[in-house]
Amino acid sequence: MSANESIWIRATKVSKHFGAVLALEGVDVSVRLGEVLACVGDNGAGKSTLVKLLSGAHSPSAGEVTIDDKPVTIESPAKARQLGIATIFQELALVENLSVYENIFLGREIVRPVLGLPILDRKRMRDRVVQLIDELGSHIPSPSALVSDLSGGQRQAVAIARAIDLETKLIVMDEPTASLAVAETRKVLKLIEQLRANGRAVLLISHNLNDVFEVADRIIVLRRGRKVAECEKSQTDLEEVVSWITGAKPGPQLNTPDYIIPHGGDQQ
Repeated sequence: MSANESIWIRATKVSKHFGAVLALEGVDVSVRLGEVLACVGDNGAGKSTLVKLLSGAHSPSAGEVTIDDKPVTIESPAKARQLGIATIFQELALVENLSVYENIFLGREIVRPVLGLPILDRKRMRDRVVQLIDELGSHIPSPSALVSDLSGGQRQAVAIARAIDLETKLIVMDEPTASLAVAETRKVLKLIEQLRANGRAVLLISHNLNDVFEVADRIIVLRRGRKVAECEKSQTDLEEVVSWITGAKPGPQLNTPDYIIPHGGDQQ
């Protein structure tokens, strides 16, 4: 099987300008199912803009996005979800005074008719949450537990469970461990590994290179709105990635979104 056959989503030469401000310029990104692709870069590198383009919060100024080699337009977050893309932002957007199952089904509650009236089917929602948590291999005390009583890692699990219940194929995670302690970070990294094992694609946006080298399969580096490097994790190391991020060393330039230049190869 060729590399092209396994790619689920591909962004080709995508750019985003805000007036005269260049946020992203000619960036190629491709993600395969069952893969964790890490996107790293300094503040202002374009990572957040890339996330917003894929999540439907912004439309690209130029370039094309394809899913299964078919062009798509991601004009809104609702369209992104319809296409199978879910974005989990650092803030998580959970309602603390609601339960786990109420958060997961917020805005799309399961109902059943009683005397001709729609009544919340709480049992079906709780049972579904148990299935989702089992799929992730995560520990949540109860589907009825309040989010306010959960740890940071457990809250990430709730956000991920909500995403995968939407039949999501790509989960974009924006700094998922930024505010977590070491033990909670380990739990979230295990969740990411479980998503990959379940055949989903993960785009991990992170400043934490230790986390990146823990779970990523491939790494792309953005700098000042452009992609400056892409390689398999096994073909580089933390020190070299830092040099690409800071511009101390030129990164490998790629001719296509699918070509991975070997570590130490010549620039194109």
